[in-house]
Amino acid sequence: MTTTAGTRLDPKFVSLVWIGPERAVELAEMHARLYDTAWSDQSIQETLSHPGSTAFLARVRDGAESLPEPAGFVIGQLAADEAEILSIGVLPKFQRRGVGTLLVEGLARAVRRAEARRLFLEVAADNHAAFALYRNCGFTAVGMRKGYYSRAGGQSQDALVLALPLDR
Repeated sequence: MTTTAGTRLDPKFVSLVWIGPERAVELAEMHARLYDTAWSDQSIQETLSHPGSTAFLARVRDGAESLPEPAGFVIGQLAADEAEILSIGVLPKFQRRGVGTLLVEGLARAVRRAEARRLFLEVAADNHAAFALYRNCGFTAVGMRKGYYSRAGGQSQDALVLALPLDR
């Protein structure tokens, strides 16, 4: 299997690995590659040290003999019977290839096992690719947060609040 841009990955070559606060530096480096306002390794470590937090790292193998390489991550948190995706990211080489879907589905399975009834997240209203991913995973819009995201130049962007029912 060769990793060609735009080609959907065969899920058998993608593994989701649970990671804890000891991998905060690796997550912070990936976060910085993907977001203008990146989380520090200290903030990730603090988040993952919370008893309700969980995170997965997606690793992709390019064929049976290759070593897996990091492709993306998801960080979530559970509180009572609700969970939230706090941050999710897929490295450019692996975007639009199914890794994001596998990360969302993996976190949804984990929080469902912990008896969460709904999974929430916020997405920038102008992030059409991410919104399509979440819609395809079964999320629906349940609200909006005005001016939630700060952008370069002092501009702000609204966030759509999305929810996925997990009790089905």
